[in-house]
Amino acid sequence: MRFRVLVYSILLCLVVLLLAANAKAETTYLAASALVDPLNGELLQNPVVEIVDGQIISVTLDGDIPETARLIDLGGATILPGLADLHVHLSWYATDNAFTFLTVSHTDEAIRNVVNAKTLLMAGFTTVRNTGAGGFSDVSVRNAINEGRIPGPRLKVSGPSLGITGGHCDENLLPKQYGIKQEGIADGPWGVREKVRDNKKYGVDLIKFCATGGVLSKGTAVGARQYTMEEMQAIVDEAHTHGMKVAAHAHGAEGILYAIRAGVDSIEHGSLIDDEGIKLAIKNGTFLTLDIYSTEYILAEGERIGVLPESMEKAAFVHERRNANFRRAVEAGAKIVFGTDSSVIPHGDNAIQFSRMVEHGMTPMQAIQSATTVAAELMEWEGQIGAVSPGYYADIIAVNGNPLDDISVLEEVFFVMKAGVIYKHTE
Repeated sequence: MRFRVLVYSILLCLVVLLLAANAKAETTYLAASALVDPLNGELLQNPVVEIVDGQIISVTLDGDIPETARLIDLGGATILPGLADLHVHLSWYATDNAFTFLTVSHTDEAIRNVVNAKTLLMAGFTTVRNTGAGGFSDVSVRNAINEGRIPGPRLKVSGPSLGITGGHCDENLLPKQYGIKQEGIADGPWGVREKVRDNKKYGVDLIKFCATGGVLSKGTAVGARQYTMEEMQAIVDEAHTHGMKVAAHAHGAEGILYAIRAGVDSIEHGSLIDDEGIKLAIKNGTFLTLDIYSTEYILAEGERIGVLPESMEKAAFVHERRNANFRRAVEAGAKIVFGTDSSVIPHGDNAIQFSRMVEHGMTPMQAIQSATTVAAELMEWEGQIGAVSPGYYADIIAVNGNPLDDISVLEEVFFVMKAGVIYKHTE
């Protein structure tokens, strides 16, 4: 009797598998007036995109669409690959300041991550790199997105940022008797190696550390180097040993040079980068994530939201210099990847930075490529994201107008598809 039940069970499983194998996946066709192709730097007319199981099968121009097919007709819109922002903090809000953030628990951070991940997706950012979060809250949210339990972009996350005692990545507001130290603080080559291993243990995708002071931290000089060469080399070696890339928060010229020589994969902010730093970044293939809109926002809104006076002074010191250095990096041909530091600016307003990038030297196509093909390279997702092309994920957004004529149209994304699933279609 048991043998017979076993045989029936096996036969039932085989039937189910055969039916599944023979079932025809639904094909979706998406049509629009134009397609921005960042792979070839072209604007293509009348694209028809064939999508099966969340993947792009073909892209034809003026292609035929079967009469019975499921069709998404976006009319006169322009479609693009989903955008990427590779420097965000999903657990913070632009309304936070040094005092209010002391009240935010790690469970609060997790909830904020969920809310802000959806906001970025709705703004057309289908890929995001989270560069610093407490309690590994970003790891939990990434996992929930990957499991389909909540909406959000494709995420790579760093967990707690590494930093020196009293540095930009530490909490310096309260006096010693409170004993507050951020969870990523580590000193010395063996101390930082242990912290990298700890972050890896709890599921991060990359390591982020602070190589210099910062704008919004208390008591740090924005351009001053933090960590020795030995410590930076230990961070990079340990992270690379475990297959993780390294992002270095670095405003000052010396800290940027140290971090590049130590082998980091990307420089974050890079406000005071000099010619030597730009040349070395190009030589080593180091990506520059240059968030040139964030200080503009701080100077406009910081006093209203309670940003520390010393931080306002640092933002003013950095602002014009970083714009000039951005232009020099563009002219030199550095690999500039799109990153906004959203949380300093409001989540969802990320695309405003495209206009600033064009204003300070990029062509519209270069700006779009920074958030598509260049971002895909840094994320090691080439051939998967960053283009509307056969074999890529069906991560597609749509806007009214031509972003190559007016880049600001990217601030009004009305259609968002990620892996073939429509998350937004307001027109």
